[in-house]
Parts: sequence; structure tokens; C-alpha cells
Amino acid sequence: MIFIAGATGFVGRHLIRSLSSGKYKVRCLVRSDKEAGLCTSPGFETTKGDITDSESLKGKLEGVGIVVHLVGIIKEQGEGTFEKIHIEGTKNLVDEAKFSDVEHFFFQSALGADLRSPFKYLRTKAEAEEIVKGSGLPYTIFRPSLIIGPGDGFTENIKELLRLGPLVPVPGDGKARFQPIFIDDWVRCFLKIIDSRNFKNRVFEFGGPEHLSYNEILKIIMKEMEIKNPIVHIPPAITKAGLPFIQVFRSLGRTFGMKMPDVSPEQIDLLQIDNITDMDSVEHLFGFRPVGFEETIRKTLRNQPDKT
Repeated sequence: MIFIAGATGFVGRHLIRSLSSGKYKVRCLVRSDKEAGLCTSPGFETTKGDITDSESLKGKLEGVGIVVHLVGIIKEQGEGTFEKIHIEGTKNLVDEAKFSDVEHFFFQSALGADLRSPFKYLRTKAEAEEIVKGSGLPYTIFRPSLIIGPGDGFTENIKELLRLGPLVPVPGDGKARFQPIFIDDWVRCFLKIIDSRNFKNRVFEFGGPEHLSYNEILKIIMKEMEIKNPIVHIPPAITKAGLPFIQVFRSLGRTFGMKMPDVSPEQIDLLQIDNITDMDSVEHLFGFRPVGFEETIRKTLRNQPDKT
């Protein structure tokens, strides 16, 4: 049986769909009845719990062979801190997996994860990796670059940004490079690891087949959306200084049915650094060629995310 924590998130929703052929038994960890529907509709089990609450996990991994840990955040909100979710949550799930003699622990990390990183997001992902690697459990860790597909947060934020007005603001010079990979290709990579011993006790860094600057990514999305507004580059420091005012406008916008991207200072800083690896990484590691970004964004924008 496969146990999925984070089944109702962006990656989890697409993974659930791929596992619904009847070949796999799946148990999803959910926090509410509202979330459960996504997992029960294809006939999977659900169990209530939260990785940040160790007591809620007790007994939930009985009979489980593979734990899939997809829970993560890119922005802290209230009690939902990087430390609580990435570090404490991972420790709780690993402890329960050890108690239940789980055979394989999968952890979704991020390209750039590093214990020495100045960014809390990447540093806490790396700390979570250390918990997994030091657990004694057979493990697989994925470090993907940007994952793009229907409902992904990155593309949704850009879509909201493009709809706001006649100018397209970009924090910084937009020259930092990324390596976006289509969610269906991420799923193909995942499906290759669950039935093979060759992928255990390894960390995989990978991304799509192109290195694209933020400017290039933005222009491709704009072309697909048929938007020709001029791009304006704004110094990151000025962008971050204006965030409190943006939050006010976000609240006002909701009143009139408008959305504005919700970003943190750290996310703005992360947009200024490269997030890339070998362009042939998927082909070398998993044996197939992923689709390019233009096709990825075309499929992403023409399909609406699932509603739960």
C-alpha cells in the first residue's frame, strides 16, 4: 500500500490521478472531510491527520509499504512555518514510518536545497532531507526545479499578475534561470521509482529540457495568453518595501472579485538566483525526454485545475 501525505496539493492531485488505474492501493492523509473527496472518488482510503501533530499519525501507517511525503510550503503563514512543516512534520512522519516498518520513504525536496542556504525554504528542505537520510529507512529524494501544470502556484501567480493592469512588473532584472518541468513528466519519474530497487537511497536533481530566464518564461506565458503589455523591471528592494501596501490592495481586490499574487520577501529573493541542473537530467536518470516549456504551458493554460 502507498501512503500519501499531501495528496490534495498540486503535485498530489496529479499523482492521485495517475495511481487510479486500479494497480495500486492508496491511503491518503487528509485534514478534513472536504479534502477526502479527491481520494475517495477513485476508491482510495483516507485517514485524518496532520504531519505536524505526531499523535494524529499513530497507527495510520499500518500495512503501508511506501510513504510518499509531498507536504511542503513556499511561504510561511501564521503557525505554518518552514520549521514546523518541513522539519517537525518530516520527523513525525519518519518516526511513524520507522515504527510501522515501512519499506520505502519518498520525500519531495527542492532543487537548491542546502544546509548552508541563506533561504529558510531551501535550508529547511535540506534539514528535512537529513532526517530522511538518517532514519535508516530505504529512501528516495526528489529535488525538482519548478513543476508546472494545471493548478500550479507559480503559473497561477503569473496569470493574476498579467491580469492586473497595463504593465507587467518584474522584481529584479528577470535574468535568473529556471528549469521548469511538466507535472506529467514528474509523475512519470515518480512511477519509475516505486517498483524498482535501483532508485533507493538516492537523491535525484532534475528539471525540464531547457534553462529559461524568468523573462523568457514570462514572455512565453504572455504569448500563449495573447498579452502584449510592456514588462517593467523593479529593484527587488523596492518590491519588498511595497509588500505591506500590496497586502492592503489584495484585501480590497477580493472585495471586487480581483486576485493579486501573494508573495513573500524570500520568494522575491529566490527569483533572483538560478535554479537549474543538467538539461538532460531526466533523460539520464529516468530514461525519457520531458516536454519543453512551450508545450508545458500550453497544456497548463488550456486545462483548469481540479476542484476539491
